[in-house]
Formats: sequence, C-alpha cells, structure tokens
Amino acid sequence: MARRVADTGTSPLPALLGADDPAVYTVHRPQGRSPFVLLADHAGQAVPAALGGLGLPQSELDRHIGWDIGIAGTTRALAERLDAWAIEQTYSRLLIDCNRPLQSPTLIPETSDHTRIPGNVALSDAQRQQRIDAIHAPYHAKIEAELEARRTQSRPTLLVMMHSFTPSMNGFERPWHAGVLYHRDTRFAHALLQVLRDEGDLVVGDNEPYSVSSTSDYAVPVHGEGRELVHVELEIRQDLIADAAGQIAWAERLARVFRALEPRLLQLA
Repeated sequence: MARRVADTGTSPLPALLGADDPAVYTVHRPQGRSPFVLLADHAGQAVPAALGGLGLPQSELDRHIGWDIGIAGTTRALAERLDAWAIEQTYSRLLIDCNRPLQSPTLIPETSDHTRIPGNVALSDAQRQQRIDAIHAPYHAKIEAELEARRTQSRPTLLVMMHSFTPSMNGFERPWHAGVLYHRDTRFAHALLQVLRDEGDLVVGDNEPYSVSSTSDYAVPVHGEGRELVHVELEIRQDLIADAAGQIAWAERLARVFRALEPRLLQLA
C-alpha cells in the first residue's frame, strides 16, 4: 500500500508499510442504505513495524494522544444500527493526523500533550511525503470515491465525523458529555445540538471542547463544506465510551437521535 516517494537525489526510502502491517482503513456496511455516512479519522493506534512505535512505549500510544479512545467501537455499533457506510482509519494520529490539512504544523506532531514523539523529530520532506502518500491520501481518496459514487447515484448524504475527547486537558476537567462541532455550515450541527440537549441528561458543548477551521481541520472543510453536504462533527468524552457497554449505549442513543432528525435533515440535503 505504501507508495515510493519522488526522487530527491538520494536513495529511495524503504517502504513505510510492510506485508504484516494492517490496511490503512476498514469500511463497514459498504452496501449500507442509510443516508448517514460515518468517518472515524482517529479510530486506530497502529504504527508501521518499520518505525518501532515512533520511539514511544505502548502506554503512550494507548493514551488519548495516540487515538480517539472508544470511537472505533462506537462508530461500528452506530453503523450497524443505522445500516450506514462507515470508515475507520487504522493508524495513530501521531504517525500522521488524517484530520489535518497537509500544511498544518500538527499534521505530524513532534510533541503532543507534553509528550515528545522521537520518531517525528527532524523528518525530511521525503519522509513526510511518504506518510502522506501511504496513509493520508488513500484514506481520503476512499472517502472521496464513496461520496462521489453517492452523488452520481443521486443518493442523499448526511455526513458525520466521529471523534472522542479526553476528559481532562491541561489541568481542566471538561464538563461536557459530548460536543457538536461545525465551521460555516450549521444546518446539521444546530439541529443535533438542540436534540442532544433535549435529552435532559447531557451537557453538550457548542463548538466545545474544540472548534473547526479550514487551517486546523480536514474533513469538515473538504468533505463536508467542499461538497456542500449536510454534515456535523461529533465529539464524545472518552470515559463514556471506553468500554463496550458505553459504546453500545452511545450508539443506541445516537441511532435514535439521528433517525429522529433524518427527515428534517434530508429536506436540507
């Protein structure tokens, strides 16, 4: 799956992904009939064997800096309940962050939440491009292909970017159970925010704990706004979906909420 980098006048880099490394992404419910499409950019924590864990112990890759804890299981369970096409990205966000523009300084971070990433320090342009070519590009190409196929078939698409967030950051205990994120297009976001708050047992952030921009994010500006799709980015606090029971509970809640919103959202699509 790895692609050879362009000739830089030096010896070609060895392949990033070996025969025993996992595929870049996994698609669930490829024939799903739902208008909802689920993207999980930070679902996995894998690192190619050739990079030796980026010089980090497994305990660091297991932290929130390595992946969105719990979002893979939540996305799979939600896709099953909705019969929705869903995609999980396999590799750690520390290897390359698939929700970052290619020009972002955090595309391949040298430090994350005070942890230095030895395997990302002083990368050459060729090494950076190799990670883009091997991971970022094919993942987003698969999403683009699916969205284009649905457009060609005149199938409505309601796009959901699935993420999770750490309960505590820089000494601040985050009070939100979930966050609804958006940039310029608020159609899905404002409707979802109200419905989740109406649940009565949730504290839901409005563009919290993060906000979206075209310089810090990829999926919303490119796949959502770029295609003028009805879309939203959803964040769930990681302690709520750290185990299978929490993941199923949130998938069932979201499936119920999304089905209730579907007729209204389709009128906007």
